[in-house]
This record gives sequence, C-alpha cells and structure tokens, in this order.
Amino acid sequence: MRSTTDLPLHHGKAPSWLTTRMKALASQIFAILSEEYDAEWILQKMADPVWFQCLCCLLGYDWHSSGTTTVLCGVLKSADIPGVNVVGGKGKTSRKIPQEITKKGEELNLSTRKINSLVHASKMTAKVDNCLVQDGHQLYHQSLFFSESGSWTVVQQGMNPATKYARRYQWSNPSQFVEEPHKGITGEKAYKVTDLTARESRECRKVSLDVAKENPMRIRRYAHENQETLDHYVGIKSYVMPKSINWNALRKAYETQPETFEELIAIKGMGPKTIRGLAMVSEFTFGESPSHKDPVKFSFAFGGKDGVPFPVERKAMDEVTEILKQVVQEAALGKKDKLHALKRIAALNQ
Repeated sequence: MRSTTDLPLHHGKAPSWLTTRMKALASQIFAILSEEYDAEWILQKMADPVWFQCLCCLLGYDWHSSGTTTVLCGVLKSADIPGVNVVGGKGKTSRKIPQEITKKGEELNLSTRKINSLVHASKMTAKVDNCLVQDGHQLYHQSLFFSESGSWTVVQQGMNPATKYARRYQWSNPSQFVEEPHKGITGEKAYKVTDLTARESRECRKVSLDVAKENPMRIRRYAHENQETLDHYVGIKSYVMPKSINWNALRKAYETQPETFEELIAIKGMGPKTIRGLAMVSEFTFGESPSHKDPVKFSFAFGGKDGVPFPVERKAMDEVTEILKQVVQEAALGKKDKLHALKRIAALNQ
C-alpha cells in the first residue's frame, strides 16, 4: 500500500537541542509500544500518513512542513526502535540505501534473498513515484524501515519548487508495485498529472509494454505520427511528445523483452519522459490513455519548531521523556500499572 501527503517547503535546519530531545522521547515512546505491539505493527503505522504526522507533532516538530518527513526520519534512524531498522535519508544519503541495507542485513544475518528484496523495494518505490505518478514532484528523500522478517515500509518525499510544496509518499509491503499500491492519499490536488498506477491506466500499461518491446525505429515512427496529430490540438501543451526519450533504454527493452510492466520500468534509464512517451503512443495510436487524475485522496502536544501552534516547551518534553522512561523500566519489572493508566487516558481522548 502507498500513501501520500502534501507539505509546504520550509528551509532551515532543526536545532540540535530539539533533535536531541526528539530522539530521547521517540526511544521511550517506541519502547512502550514494543511492550504491546510487534515490529510488523510499527512498520504498518509508519506507513500511515496521519499516524506519522501525529508522531512528529508529539515529538515537537513542525506540524505542517516538508521537514516533518526529513527530520522525523532522521530522528528515527538514530533512535532505538525495537525490532525495526532504518536506513536512508535526504539527498546523497538516499543514494547509499543499497549499501546500508546490505551492511545492516549482514549484521542481522539476513539471507541474501531478503537483502536483495529490500534493495529492490527501495529502487522500485522510488521509480514508481518518480516515473509512474508524474505529479510534478522530484524525489529527494527516502527512508526505508525494515524488520528481520523482511517486512518493510518506505517513507519518501518529492519536491516541487514551482508550487513550494513537498509531497510525502508512504509504502508498506504492497503485493505489487504498479497498480494502486496505496492505502490512502492526502494533500492538495495538482492539475497536470499522469498516473500510470491507476486502475484506469491498466490497458495503457499493457499497450505501453507491448510498444516498448518493439523495434525502437518503429517507436520513433509512432512518435513522429503522434506529434503531427498533436499539432492540431492548439494550446494543449501537456500533450507534446517528450523530446528527451531515452532510446538506449528502449533498445534495452527491445533486446530483453520484459514480461511485465514492473520489469520494464526497472530497466536502467527508463525515466519519466520515456514512460510518458510510451503512454502517449498508447493513447494516440491505440486509444488506451493513462489516468490524468491526481491520486491524492484525503492536538499538538508540545508545540513546533517554528512556534506553531506554540513554542516548544523544553522542560515539558524532558519531564515526559523521564516519565515514559520510568514506565518502561517498571514494565520490564512486571509493574504495568502506569502503562495501563496511559492506555486508559488515551481511551478517554478517543
């Protein structure tokens, strides 16, 4: 399943005094959760956009900015989450995920199959959100959370400098990668979108795969014929055939003859413009169009970094961290009265 959330871009860096407290508080929160729930439950919750946002608010960070994703993932990477491992991050760090997975996997004595599966999940989730969901956001952050069983959750974020918004994408163990693998999507709608993951795009994907397996020279002819047809559509700029189609990638597709759309997009160099070109050939030559609908669908505890809705109360954060630490220690000794009291308080707020 996959979820997305739109967030305004905020510049700047989280202060060290805040991230230190966030790490300490997060470690205690997950220590308590691990008393009641396993790693698989935590991974599922990390893929829930509302739960993820609430956790960030609870830890005192911005309630509605792009830093919600990047800072919280960074905090969780260095916090102690029983049974859950975190790799990845922002910018160049995100490109080191395969090496991080391999290193952590070897430390945990995971099988080669599990390690390769996690690396594949990282690559495919990025490929899908960059190439199949063309919503104007370019990925710049990816974090992957995984357990020893091989279950995983990916939290990644794309940037749209033109609108000053970032969009968060959350995944968790989908049965497949290319057709509506999301749980729920939240955010501001965009108006120029090509969504090849939509169920309505199924036939377009099939035709695009068939076209990609043809000789690239024939695809060039399709593209030329389509452009002549498109010239009659005055003012429909979004339908202009991409000029920078990767013909080397299409040649590779012709040579390897991928059997599935997932195999097609996994080909090196098969980027968003080439995928869009195939979709346009599918639409204007064979009448199978992709969906152009944006797949978007859908209490502050200690304040936020920017003072929204009110400044962070450092003393309150420290006190709560100590209280939760004591709850964890007593629970380990079999004294769960405070833990049960916290659960009763939570029930009153529902």
